[in-house]
Amino acid sequence: MSYLKGIVIIVTCWLNTVNAESIYDEARDRTIPVEITFPVDIKLCSTNLKCPVAFLSAGYGVPHTKYTFLSKQFNQLGYLVIAIGHELPSDPALSVSGNLYETRSENWIRGAKTLDFLKGSLSKRFIEYNFEQLTLIGHSNGGDISAWLGNEGKSYIQKIITLDHRRVPLPRNSNFQILSIRASDFPADKGVLPTEAEQEKYGSCVVNIPKAKHNDIADFGPVWLKENINVLISNYLNRLPCSKLIKA
Repeated sequence: MSYLKGIVIIVTCWLNTVNAESIYDEARDRTIPVEITFPVDIKLCSTNLKCPVAFLSAGYGVPHTKYTFLSKQFNQLGYLVIAIGHELPSDPALSVSGNLYETRSENWIRGAKTLDFLKGSLSKRFIEYNFEQLTLIGHSNGGDISAWLGNEGKSYIQKIITLDHRRVPLPRNSNFQILSIRASDFPADKGVLPTEAEQEKYGSCVVNIPKAKHNDIADFGPVWLKENINVLISNYLNRLPCSKLIKA
C-alpha cells in the first residue's frame, strides 16, 4: 500500500507542474497548443543560472500530450519541456503521394516557423531558462520539422534528437549535437541520415533499436522501448560517446 501511495505522490507532483495552454501567433493568425512541464527541482533555475529547454514535436496524428515518457525524462534531467501540437484542424492533410520531400515541405516549413515563434515568445516569459541553447526533439514528422529548422542554421539550436524521422536530411554541421534513434520497421529516405564517415566528421550519432516499431514511439508503446529510448537520451545528454551509445 505504501508503494502505491508513493506512485500516486510522484504522479501528482508531476501533474502539478504541467501547464496546458494555447499560444497565439498574431503574425500568422495561428493558435498553437502546447503543454509545458517544468524541471523536477525548479528551484535550481534562475536568471543567473538558467536551466536548459527542450522543444518536443509530436509525430503526425499523435497528440503532443502523448509523449509524457519523454517529458518526464527531460524534467528529471533539469529541462523545461515545451510539447507542441503542430497540426490544426484547418491545416491541409499531410501529403501521401508524389515526391514526399516536395509535397510535405509546406508542413515542415510551417512547423519550423512555429518552433521559431515559440522560441521568441516563451523566452520572454520564462527568463530562468536558456532558450539560446535549445534542444529539439521530435518523433517521425516532428523529427522532420526539427531537422528542417536545424537546416536553417538557427544559432540558438544546440542539440537535435530525432526519433525515427524519415524524410528531412539531418544537418551536416558540427555546430549541432545530433542523435537519431531508429526503429527497425521502416527505412529513412536516401540521404536523410549521416553516413558513418559523416557521423565521425560532424560528431553526430545514429542508433538503431532492434525490434522497435515506428508507431510505438509514444506513451502507448511498450515499456521496454520507452525505457531504451530514455536510457539512450540520458546517456547522450550526459555526453557518452556514440560508440558507447550503440552498445548500450
